[in-house]
Amino acid sequence: MTWLFLPLLIVAAVVAFVGGRAIARRRQQGVRAHSRPGQHGAYALIWAVVPALVVIIAAGFLAPALGIVATAAGAAVAAVLGGLFAFSRIQPELRARNRVEAWIVGLLFASSVVAVLVTVGIIAALVFDSLRFFASVPIGEFLFGTQWSPQTAIRADQVGSTGAFGALPLFAGTFLIMLIAMTVAAPIGLFAAIYLSEYAGPVFRAVVKPVLEVLAGVPTVVYGFFAALTVGPAFREFFNNIGALLVGGPLDGLGQYLMLVQNQMALVAGAVMGIMLIPFVSSLSDDIINAVPQSLRDGSYAMGATRSETVKRVLLPAALPGVAGAMLLAMSRAIGETMIVTMAAGLAARLTLNPLDTVTTVTVQIVTLLTGDQEFNSTKTLAAFGLGLTLFTVTLVLNFIAQRIVQTYRQQYD
Repeated sequence: MTWLFLPLLIVAAVVAFVGGRAIARRRQQGVRAHSRPGQHGAYALIWAVVPALVVIIAAGFLAPALGIVATAAGAAVAAVLGGLFAFSRIQPELRARNRVEAWIVGLLFASSVVAVLVTVGIIAALVFDSLRFFASVPIGEFLFGTQWSPQTAIRADQVGSTGAFGALPLFAGTFLIMLIAMTVAAPIGLFAAIYLSEYAGPVFRAVVKPVLEVLAGVPTVVYGFFAALTVGPAFREFFNNIGALLVGGPLDGLGQYLMLVQNQMALVAGAVMGIMLIPFVSSLSDDIINAVPQSLRDGSYAMGATRSETVKRVLLPAALPGVAGAMLLAMSRAIGETMIVTMAAGLAARLTLNPLDTVTTVTVQIVTLLTGDQEFNSTKTLAAFGLGLTLFTVTLVLNFIAQRIVQTYRQQYD
């Protein structure tokens, strides 16, 4: 119910700002002042809003039983006292501009500190629960085990009291789907960006680029429905028809296998995920290629190079650091995707690189392990934190390697 205090803060801010500005104008008549009246108004606004906000936050944490009326009364008193104090300090020689700038700098610093502390807190919680998990499951068995069946029993007499926590099938499924997705998204997105940047006319570019950016905002559940209801059945029918043609011939075994292909497979999830990533790769790569100085293009054309040669030998090498960043962003999105994989690839943890098999990924299993009523002291639930820590570490290492590669190439073109 904290939002109910928002009108009170708005009224206090408006009254303090208008009053402070009016007082400053009256007291600055005929006198050379250090700060403008608007800066004095902002000074009064800060002294009225901050004490009231402190009272509201303190009442919410320390005395939640006070009630809304008591908290609002306390906030109003704090705002009035703070505003009166600011009004009494407003003088021509008051350095209100410096005071307001100091508050702004403090707010920006506090925001950056909060962002860092939140990140550190998330990592600390992840590491703490992961250590609890690895105390029960050896890290070697977790990273290199080939059986994933985290169904542990609550009572000792239940079946499955000891689960299998070999995450290698999950890593293989994540890598396979990410590889298929990038195989689709990387060339199509990059080629689309090159065409939009260097070949397309202004009218075509003005129409297509906003459409691509809109597609980037389509919810992933929509892509999941598209994969499950359209792409999956189409791929199954395609492979079943090929299998029917091969049955009875020299490739009878392959035909029998293709006849058994179902809707859910890694190929469907990877292909639809690649379609989802095309707008990301295309839009980012287009902006990066357009950022390459025009002088590089003009110099290439002056040397007699064609447009395609300029793209291949000048633009792409110069834009390589940014393009690599775009590909890295797309890979991170592919690794962290959950909905498409759940609806199109299934939940079977299989150690396979066959794109026609059903697989699962690390993120899907994290969601599965933490869904419903779970006991956070069980090894099954703590396995989600082990998976999360592994995924975080792998992503961090990939980011570090990519940044080193980007820095190496960037030094050649700076």
